[in-house]
Amino acid sequence: MKLATFTLNGGSAKLGIVDTGRDLITDVTGALPRDADFASMQALIEAGPAALERLRTFDAAGETAHQHPFGDIRLLAPVPRPIQMRDGMTFPLHIRQGLRGLQALGAANEEESRRILASDLPPLPEIYTKTPVWYFTNHLCVSGPGTEITWPAFSQRRDFELELGVFTWQTAADIPVEKAADHIFGYTIFNDFSARDRQSVEMPGMLGPGKGKSFDKSNIIGPWIVTPDEIGDPYALKTQAIVDGESWAAGDTSGMLYSFEELIAYLSQSETIHAGEFIGSGTVENGCGLEMNRYLDKGAKIRLEIERIGALECSIAP
Repeated sequence: MKLATFTLNGGSAKLGIVDTGRDLITDVTGALPRDADFASMQALIEAGPAALERLRTFDAAGETAHQHPFGDIRLLAPVPRPIQMRDGMTFPLHIRQGLRGLQALGAANEEESRRILASDLPPLPEIYTKTPVWYFTNHLCVSGPGTEITWPAFSQRRDFELELGVFTWQTAADIPVEKAADHIFGYTIFNDFSARDRQSVEMPGMLGPGKGKSFDKSNIIGPWIVTPDEIGDPYALKTQAIVDGESWAAGDTSGMLYSFEELIAYLSQSETIHAGEFIGSGTVENGCGLEMNRYLDKGAKIRLEIERIGALECSIAP
């Protein structure tokens, strides 16, 4: 199933079943107003597998009175305010190219920057093969498809990041890796916008990217959540980043140093993972401008695609 959160005519947020073949969404909240499990995406996630199975028996095609064309609705982030957000670093080529890109941004002058960019890629730091590396990101800065971001005045190096993401369910701690797949509610696309010039200043402090990634609307999630049965192998999905109609990069989700199952098992060690948390894969290989020394202009329109999920579109204000 493809499940979305949307509004109609500026009303309250609703849970919907998406029909991409007909460009329709069925308002489940409106059709079943007395069922609290379908009041929102978070409510459905917290209600667990039994509620999802009940939703599978819901006759979305027969609910013509509650069907709406895509053009009549506004999609929000699937979970507009996740209870927690964590983002990983799991794609080795991105890590290596990103490290070189940040070094170039921190260069003393253009000549040194060009020299760094022309040099061989640095080796993958050993820490990434020893343990999963991740950070908390701001769950209060989430926005959805179609968002126009006013870029922060402190940055001139505007960048996107193409990531695969999951939402968790079935609250638990100390989850064994062989059972971690049962804790993945579904998959979505994540655009982790980054102010690269600020990030390059902050990262030597060794406490995370800070303002390099934390500003209003900077965490774009969507367009919907796709349940695992429709994804197949999540580690073999084609990806593409398109900026102003031009394909900047194409790749896939293979080669993660740690799978989502391994990330969930690691994160849950002596720590409860709650229903409705978001976990990002980290940027896919060649999935951002930093790796190509190429940055977004004001007014840029960004489209991020992941096979079997769809496309997440947003823009930078002119």
